[in-house]
Amino acid sequence: MSKKLLVVDDDKGIQKQLKWGLSDYDIVFADDKKSTLTQIRRFEPEVVTLDLGLPPDPANASVGLNILTEILSISPATKVIVLTGNTDKTNALKSIELGAYDFYQKPIDIDTLNTIIQRAFSLVGLERENRRLNKISSSMNGIIGSSQAIEKSVKRAEKIAKTEITTLLLGESGTGKEVFARSIHDHSDRANKPFIAINCASIPENLLESELFGYEKGAFTGAAKTTQGKIETAQGGTLFLDEIGDMPLPLQAKMLRFLQERVIERVGGREVLPVDVRVICATHRNLQQMAQEETFREDLFYRISELIINIPPLRERDTDILLLAKAFLDSYNLQYKKSIKGFSECAKQAMMQHPWPGNIRELQNKLKTSVVLADGPVITAEDMGLQVPENEIKIDESSSLNLREVREKAESSAIRQAYHLSEKNMTKTAELLGVTRPTLYSLIEKYDLSDLKT
Repeated sequence: MSKKLLVVDDDKGIQKQLKWGLSDYDIVFADDKKSTLTQIRRFEPEVVTLDLGLPPDPANASVGLNILTEILSISPATKVIVLTGNTDKTNALKSIELGAYDFYQKPIDIDTLNTIIQRAFSLVGLERENRRLNKISSSMNGIIGSSQAIEKSVKRAEKIAKTEITTLLLGESGTGKEVFARSIHDHSDRANKPFIAINCASIPENLLESELFGYEKGAFTGAAKTTQGKIETAQGGTLFLDEIGDMPLPLQAKMLRFLQERVIERVGGREVLPVDVRVICATHRNLQQMAQEETFREDLFYRISELIINIPPLRERDTDILLLAKAFLDSYNLQYKKSIKGFSECAKQAMMQHPWPGNIRELQNKLKTSVVLADGPVITAEDMGLQVPENEIKIDESSSLNLREVREKAESSAIRQAYHLSEKNMTKTAELLGVTRPTLYSLIEKYDLSDLKT
């Protein structure tokens, strides 16, 4: 990923020196307050070098300090390195008080300045990673999101993590039931013991019993040695029974005895073995209805559902979709050595409007494919195979071709869409648009969108 560096200096000689001496960066230039703020808004540089002695009065650093304040008001996370004369230590220290990252006294030594800039970009990377990690909901690791729907489920998981309550996770396929189960285990007193997961729907009926309970040598053809089952393997830890609604009826009776007595018998064996495990179950099926239809044991249902946690589908998690997409993008960028910066506005809108029948698993698959195949710097709706939103602005022959008018219409439309997607929350609106709250309010005033604030 190219590192955008803004150099603010009116000395063309220094501009040229920095351009050739700092060739590892994508450098843009500015030489006064107006051009500086324009470049900040246009390119969003992560690091800025700022000459404090700018015109109209090179002997007075107040112009540079004023620009510093303006930069940080627009983009607080930007790292500003101020350049000063070798006798201007007072204003250099003043700039640090105002929020500058560091200062460097002229004359310029390219190697020394480059080291300071490298450190600034490294800090930017660390802060970006921290922001990504902070998107993880509450203290439950691996569960990303901040929507009300997911927070409700997370709070229930937090409350029961330290208990021994047998828990049933309900949710559509792909909603992250195993992630919830692992997180509950990781926050329990059994965290340093095994977490053993088995999918009851993926193992043939005639093999599932031996997989769960193990078998004695000679119990059946091919049983060459005594083998522990998944339940024994989970001793002291947590057993996760995924898709328990697909467990065959005959095996349900044996599972009920295990849950009631906490003992098992291996297939072909007669020895009763005590087992200490916590059990978490999950399914996308309606077990209550299955119990009424006698396709699932009612007594087993009540045994495994001491506490039920409903995990919402992705379509009900509003802006969590974008948080998850960004987390997956970061992960796949690393995995496939790509440098895709983010998503186009059209892609964001398409993701928010897509019903996601496959939930998080579908989002993961689309993102993985998009990262591998994308040619541009950002992921588009077409890259993800999503339908372009109908409300996307299109320009036809009857439309104005005046760039200022087109830009105003596009920005006004984007602000309104983000506002409604964020359920009229200004902070989330600003996040969706990639701007600060002050900038958002300035745009609302600029385009006379005062109805958005009422």
